[in-house]
Amino acid sequence: MKPAPRTPGLAAYGLALAALEPLAPALLRARARRGKEDADRLNERLGRPQALRPPGELVWLHGVSVGESVSLLPLAEALRARRPDLTLLVTSGTRTAAELLARRLPDGVIHQYAPVDGPRAVAGFLDHWRPATAVLVESELWPNLIMAAAERGVRLALVSARMTQKSADGWARAPAAARALLGRFDLILPQDAATAARLQRLGGTTGPQLNLKQVGDPLPCDETELERLRTLTTGRPVILAASTHPGEETLIAEAVHRLRAHQPGLLLIIAPRHPERGAEVADILNKAGFHTARRGDGEAPEPLTTAYVADTLGELGLFFRLADVVVMGGGYAPGVGGHNPLEPARLGATILTGPSVFNAAATYQAMFEEVAALCAPDGATLTRHLRGLLDNPTIARRMGEAALAHAAQYGAALEAALAQLTPLLPQPETP
Repeated sequence: MKPAPRTPGLAAYGLALAALEPLAPALLRARARRGKEDADRLNERLGRPQALRPPGELVWLHGVSVGESVSLLPLAEALRARRPDLTLLVTSGTRTAAELLARRLPDGVIHQYAPVDGPRAVAGFLDHWRPATAVLVESELWPNLIMAAAERGVRLALVSARMTQKSADGWARAPAAARALLGRFDLILPQDAATAARLQRLGGTTGPQLNLKQVGDPLPCDETELERLRTLTTGRPVILAASTHPGEETLIAEAVHRLRAHQPGLLLIIAPRHPERGAEVADILNKAGFHTARRGDGEAPEPLTTAYVADTLGELGLFFRLADVVVMGGGYAPGVGGHNPLEPARLGATILTGPSVFNAAATYQAMFEEVAALCAPDGATLTRHLRGLLDNPTIARRMGEAALAHAAQYGAALEAALAQLTPLLPQPETP
């Protein structure tokens, strides 16, 4: 069926982006100078791919940043294993996500940067790759991209969909455009009931709930490096603050500093959400009285090191395994909303977090009720919880076991996602 014409609002959006699109190269070059774009791959962002398209049917998966991209990995792996006849293209929008995907995508899966939402860039991308199916993750509602894909007959799915009330209020000011845009999707699988209700009010038809961040295998690690770090930290309690944001490092450092008299060998490891902040985080820790080393500079924790900055990509699996207690970041930084606790939970980690975890509220609430994680609403409580867990390793171990059991509940979600997506995929050729 031919898609309905674009609404006046969407048509106006397309014209506005067309007028602004000539500025895109200069804006991207400026971002590249600030380290926000890959200077060698700006053509991809402008819809001028240089990678060759293999023959046959192609399925396109998209996640804008690290969290969304990582959540796609189990889906990409499952599709690669079950449908080897399909070419898989994965796009992302950030350098950090691209670097992580380069390490972890299955062999044979193509990575590209997503095009900017200008009409020419979108057309160049779609004309080159000619996807049969597109699977967008979370909140990627780019009007030109979605409308142009639908007009070319691409089957569209929005999975693990998430929409905040603020975004829903914004789209509600253009109800016809929102309804037309959501109507282009053949399948919408919301992350939670609140998102489902918001999308339905905007005119979307939603299916079963699915959160891709709740599925997947434990994060990988280099076992040889893990043994080396364990040797270097033998006999020392290790606290990991994972995926931290500005402001959180100071609070966590102060909480851990109060423990140092009680735990003289204590080692604090901080893995900032954005590794490029490594030097900044090291400076914060040094000013807080720690003797700091940086992994990004090739340094290892020495006997006198009291804080270690893990400012590298793709190594959280290593540090989750090394730590005695994990403090998940994002729960103390305003507006961030916390980060996925199931990644450390799949490794049986003992987990603490801050009070602002609205991005994973249901998961955290269930884990709090099962004592599979603890909330420390402020620095003083964080110090108290950390001391209690380090002083009582049996309790810490039981919390880790509860976290592991909780994470195991989500194994069926990937199968459910594949069952929903299968009708949208190109059908295999019959012999």
